Amino acid sequence: MSGVVVAGGGPAAHRLAARLRRYGYAGGVTVVGAEPRPAYNRALLGSVLDGRLDAGRLSLPALPPDVRQLTGVRVRGVDRVRRTVRLSDGRTLPYDVLVLATGARPRVPTVPGLVSAPGRLAEGVRTVRTATDCRPLSEGPAVVLGGGVRGVESALALRRAGHEVALVHPAARLMDRHLDAPAASVLADWLADQGVTLHLGHRVGEYTPGKVVLDDGQVLAAGTVLLCTGTTPETRPARASGLEVREGVVVDTRLRTSDPHIHAIGDCAEHAGTPGGTVLQAWEQADALARILTGRGTPYTPGRRVLRPHTPGRDVLVLPAAGPRPAPDPAESVALLDRAGGRYARLVLRDGRVHEGIVIGSASAVAAVSRLYVRDTPVPSDLLALLTGADGEYEGDGQPPEEAVVCHCNNVTRKALTDAWHSGAHDQPALAGATRATTGCGSCTSVVRDLCATLAAAGTAPEAPFGGTP
Repeated sequence: MSGVVVAGGGPAAHRLAARLRRYGYAGGVTVVGAEPRPAYNRALLGSVLDGRLDAGRLSLPALPPDVRQLTGVRVRGVDRVRRTVRLSDGRTLPYDVLVLATGARPRVPTVPGLVSAPGRLAEGVRTVRTATDCRPLSEGPAVVLGGGVRGVESALALRRAGHEVALVHPAARLMDRHLDAPAASVLADWLADQGVTLHLGHRVGEYTPGKVVLDDGQVLAAGTVLLCTGTTPETRPARASGLEVREGVVVDTRLRTSDPHIHAIGDCAEHAGTPGGTVLQAWEQADALARILTGRGTPYTPGRRVLRPHTPGRDVLVLPAAGPRPAPDPAESVALLDRAGGRYARLVLRDGRVHEGIVIGSASAVAAVSRLYVRDTPVPSDLLALLTGADGEYEGDGQPPEEAVVCHCNNVTRKALTDAWHSGAHDQPALAGATRATTGCGSCTSVVRDLCATLAAAGTAPEAPFGGTP
């Protein structure tokens, strides 16, 4: 038997391979990745960009040794009749099941000067997609093109690294796909306070090394230009093999393509008319497909997933609508705007539960609202206290209870982290290896680091046996 071949070496492919073994799949598993290293946590690339993390520390936990990993090669072609894939190094691999996890490629805007040759960016221009892209910048001002989630995260990372930063976005508000006007204004005010110069409602007209010219004639100094201008699902192998492709590779409720022997997950897949877009969604699909392929699964149904941009110093939470939007009902919505304090919240309720919403500002409010939404549980009667983070959920020392989930991506509780810490995992990378916390979307990284500091300050490190050094 040829087993499962996974085309792609990112987080979705890594998760699928790990879950196949966990669920008892005994056949061969081969993961083919284009990058020269195994899968790593892309959600923490901002911490590489600002210099807080070395790119080598982003690696995800090692796959079981019986999973074959090929790095630095791409799937160039698929022979659906012979059930083989052709690799960029000339090799051919047979498969029983092929899984496309080819991700997405950065979208490069058609701006004069950004590209020096077909497929090659001009000097000083980078995308923000891989660990290599996010190596720390040299001295000089930076211009970030794009004010979506990745653009906001990148601009803040560069400011933390001490760079002068300008952000250019064609829409009138930041993160316009996710935030309403008041939320975007609060976020824009905060970015400006952090030292990011915003040029909203503008496009770049031309780039030459060292400067960017905007559509209104403004000239911005640019030692480096970061392209945070979106991505395009990587569907070229699927198109060439004749699979059904719209924006992404079309899959059904069993994550099958138009060929029953080929599946697709992650950024390259389009399920129910919607392409992938987040690490959490990719992991969810990988989990579902692993269960399906091992005979444990039911049809894939997307769960409730939250968007938590990595914006240290100001918590941001976006809750997509959980199903069709209800008809407007003032009694079923609540909003709070404290622009001077940098806080904003808007929730749409249905039957006393959170249907969709936005929360900016209070870490405790973000955590509480997120749990209510994901668990689909009733909201408390005092909504103002909920939105300001003053609902008294945590008593005593103000810390979450032991059963509180810290890492929602991997369902890691505070107790699990504390137990791992007492067992010797005394920093964030060690805790990631022991529990997988912080290896998903990365939004819990600061919480995990704070927990380490709290435990260390309390002097609760386990004593070494016989008086030795811990």
